Amino acid sequence: MKFKLVKLKSYSGKEASIYSVYMEDLQKTLFDVFLEENKTSFKSELKDILKRMSVIGHKTGAREQFFKTKEGIPGDGVCALYDDPDKKLRLYCIRYGKQLIILGGGGQKTDHIRELQEDEKLKKENYLLRDISARIRTRTDEKEIVFINGGMDFEGKFEFDTEKDE
Repeated sequence: MKFKLVKLKSYSGKEASIYSVYMEDLQKTLFDVFLEENKTSFKSELKDILKRMSVIGHKTGAREQFFKTKEGIPGDGVCALYDDPDKKLRLYCIRYGKQLIILGGGGQKTDHIRELQEDEKLKKENYLLRDISARIRTRTDEKEIVFINGGMDFEGKFEFDTEKDE
């Protein structure tokens, strides 16, 4: 699997930078896939999430109350962004404080699902981000990726090839 981190300039602003994961085999970001998959069934929720992302980037930063935290393993930053806790659409992301987030994919969390492991789609999206987070953490530990601009951005080796990394 080959992927790279890309900054979403239209959502990024003076308060936070927003990135997504561009998947080479799909020729699009995980966030683009999320939008395509949900544009018909969850149009109003998507609009609210897009507004929330713009607010995060330009006005408030990535405040903890916008996210359901601890959706991954301790320390990986994987969480779920939602517009309203009562809504069903979840967008998984990796949160680095208030200033930087990486958007992944997600889907619908139905009423009968208590934990993401009970839904194959949500589990797949979440575990993919857990893996990506671990790979980013390895590169930051090795100083191949560094935070810049007071934690607002990354720079460094953004392209990943999981077959070569193994």
